[in-house]
Amino acid sequence: MDLPVDEWKSYVLQKWSLLPKSIQGTISAAETLSDIFLHSSSLLQPEDEMFLKRLSRNYLVGKDPRAPLFYREQGNKKFQEKEYMGATVFYSKGVSHSRPNTEDISLCYANRSAALFRLGQYEACLKDITRAQVHGYPERLQHKMMLRKAECLVTLGRLQEASQAISDLEGSFTARPTLATPQSQVLQKSLSRLKMKLQEKENLIETPPAVLSTACEEDMGLRERSEQIPSASSSVRLCTDPLKGRYLVATEDILPGQLLVREDAFVSVLNPGELPPLHHGLESEWDTRVTNGDLYCHRCLKRTLATVPCGGCSYAKYCSQECLQQAWHLYHSIECSVGGLLLTLGVFCHVALRSTLLARFEESGQVLKKLCGKIGNKDICLPESKNPMKKFPYDLGGESGENDKSIETPIPGCDTNGKYENNYNAVFNLLPHTENHSPEHKFVCALSVSALCKQLEESSMVEESSLQAPTTGLKSSKLEAAETPALCAELDIWGVAMLRHMLQLQCNAQAITTIQQTGSEERIVTDSRQVRLATAVFPVTSLLNHSCSPNTSVTFISTVACVRASQKIGKGQEILHCYGPHESRMAVAKRQQKLRSQYFFDCTCPACQNEKHRIGTGPRWEGFCCNRCRTPLQGSNVLSCGNTPCMESVRRDHLDSRLQDLQQQIGMAQKLLRKGQLEQAVPLLLGCQREAERFLCEEHTVMGEVEDNLAQAYAAAGDWQKSAAHLQKSLRVVELRHGPSSIEMGHELFKLAQVFFNGSCALG
Repeated sequence: MDLPVDEWKSYVLQKWSLLPKSIQGTISAAETLSDIFLHSSSLLQPEDEMFLKRLSRNYLVGKDPRAPLFYREQGNKKFQEKEYMGATVFYSKGVSHSRPNTEDISLCYANRSAALFRLGQYEACLKDITRAQVHGYPERLQHKMMLRKAECLVTLGRLQEASQAISDLEGSFTARPTLATPQSQVLQKSLSRLKMKLQEKENLIETPPAVLSTACEEDMGLRERSEQIPSASSSVRLCTDPLKGRYLVATEDILPGQLLVREDAFVSVLNPGELPPLHHGLESEWDTRVTNGDLYCHRCLKRTLATVPCGGCSYAKYCSQECLQQAWHLYHSIECSVGGLLLTLGVFCHVALRSTLLARFEESGQVLKKLCGKIGNKDICLPESKNPMKKFPYDLGGESGENDKSIETPIPGCDTNGKYENNYNAVFNLLPHTENHSPEHKFVCALSVSALCKQLEESSMVEESSLQAPTTGLKSSKLEAAETPALCAELDIWGVAMLRHMLQLQCNAQAITTIQQTGSEERIVTDSRQVRLATAVFPVTSLLNHSCSPNTSVTFISTVACVRASQKIGKGQEILHCYGPHESRMAVAKRQQKLRSQYFFDCTCPACQNEKHRIGTGPRWEGFCCNRCRTPLQGSNVLSCGNTPCMESVRRDHLDSRLQDLQQQIGMAQKLLRKGQLEQAVPLLLGCQREAERFLCEEHTVMGEVEDNLAQAYAAAGDWQKSAAHLQKSLRVVELRHGPSSIEMGHELFKLAQVFFNGSCALG
């Protein structure tokens, strides 16, 4: 959720509606963010704070001592069912609720190591074994875990360590003859087999395993950096003028695939997902749902099944001790006590707070001067219509000529040397578009930030923040001892900064996405979808203006954004990015509505202009065709065949009704597929295919959907030839809509490769 939960938004909007018109007018007419914040925060009442605290308590972010046993039992059930991935997640939940140096946390770590071993994640298994031992794993169970450790070491080829582990295990059997039980006899037999395996490995002359190439990441490096923009290639230049604001142009001819920007996020916050808070009264008191927070590091966004939890809360989890300590040092020491409140107030408020916390680590004098300037400096706080440097975030639909003249005044966000870096100065100078937001929206944001500031103050996180990292039982990092700058004594100053960031994010937030597998893990041919993983701010990427048919594409690895040319870009041409509404995914009317409501501009890119000129026709992927001659139908309420001799006509509402019925039939077939009822699903899908061909254009999305489902059905039945044939038809629809170089095309080609591989086909 980007914005606060609906209950809080409704509450604040009702409060706004009950304000006297004079107060509403004062806030609406305020010219500076400081005025908006100060007027709004003065209206925050104790009953408002109490209501917000009640909402926050719905999020279980504290450590419940009763939870580890529950989650460990749930994990054991999954383990017995051989669902090791699910077992790992439950054990991780148990770890996150456990206190350090307790039997609870040691048992959860040990059980998770067993699940990781079954998943083949031997390095992660070894780390969990170490954690279990550090936290006091019971002596009576040590031999079982030591055997697992030795098996990991043998499998990994770390033979010297494996030999020592086996010797230690043999010593424990010798020292404790009471272990002569049926269970210990099984362990001793396993140990004997492991010793034989170790001997075999030692007798083999093995070449060291080749280090896997990280060509993908290495290739991400910029070959030659720009002196003006260190995160960009030298083939990119930053320009500005009174109309466009800031924008990027090519300094030379750029080829498709060339890396233009490689930028680490200044700030990022893991997206908690769209799951609502767990209300009391549900079947289980503890949350058994799997979210991004269970699978990804809350700092670097690396996917991991072996999370390391914060010692103070159950929500924040990390991929390593290092990430935990860095997060604590940079921001989590402040955020830890207000986790439920941050989930209630939404991701944008969380990003705003974290941005302000990160500002403490830049030269404090400059940051404080900049922040204090927002209170009294009218030059900085001018309404954007009066600011000559305002950025208009829209694509003007043409090339920026080589001889374009840039304004010679300093470019906002650059330092005194004209360098635009990934720092707080650049982030602060992203425009909040204050005058374009509605007064009601600004009031919701301001009151939310004010409530957060009050809570931080109450928690004594401002004056007396405990900067010692939570106890983990593991070796401390130097970061724990490093001095962490305190928040500004004047909390109102930081409140104004947070409000600015919160308003900035509507136009400047970037969704970090990843590809996740959908459907059952047992499916031979997997499907995937793009999901939002986190919300971040990339100061350089934010400089790119929009086009519905851009000349770049953006990909992510961890918190790093890579902007590459998706087509040839000529010298002097503007470098353009799509803000979401792409011509291959959305009709022009919907695109314009989306861009106008979120980004406050009307797009005039060539794609929009060309589509507007095609009167009477919609997007190709939503088109109907003539039942007689298959020619596309044109028109508004009544559609007519474009083939003059035919002149067939039909009402749109009739076609819409047929399409709705067809989609219901497809939905029924998909349910049958999920249940494995192929005998009923295939005939139903073939009927849908025949019906679709009667009135839908060849490249209609539904046509591709039917073919894709048929491909899945035949793959499940083992008929690889038919599966490949239908998948190739689906692939043609995807190519016509999204283009041969699109991500969607890549997904379909990967599925086709799986079909060919699994069926050993040689189809052309």
